Amino acid sequence: MGKRKRTINFDGKRLFYSIQEVADHFAVNVSLLRFWEKEFDNISPKKTKGGTRQYTKEDVKEIEIVYRLVKDKGLTLDGARQHLKTNKPEEDRRMEILERLNKVKKELHSLEEEFNNLHQHQKYTKTETEN
Repeated sequence: MGKRKRTINFDGKRLFYSIQEVADHFAVNVSLLRFWEKEFDNISPKKTKGGTRQYTKEDVKEIEIVYRLVKDKGLTLDGARQHLKTNKPEEDRRMEILERLNKVKKELHSLEEEFNNLHQHQKYTKTETEN
């Protein structure tokens, strides 16, 4: 069985994320992130004096683009590099749209849960008043 994704919550005020947190976010090994860092110019986390990588939210977005091209679309590394050279603004826009859609989806799930709770509450209130 593969690694399990542990989504990073970007709603907080944290500025940096460790390589392990980012690897867990995508359910990949840290070695893959280091490899992609060498292969793609758009992935460049900051490094401390001790060499520890510090990823920003923007770094994670860049990795997400590469991840989607390589893992989801099945492009080779060369194919992904070429695609980013010619279509980077389009990919940025696509990721922005996906992020917005995920926020809408999350909000809809929240509203559905709220509605279900309200419905349950009314159902029990109705049966109590009928007795």
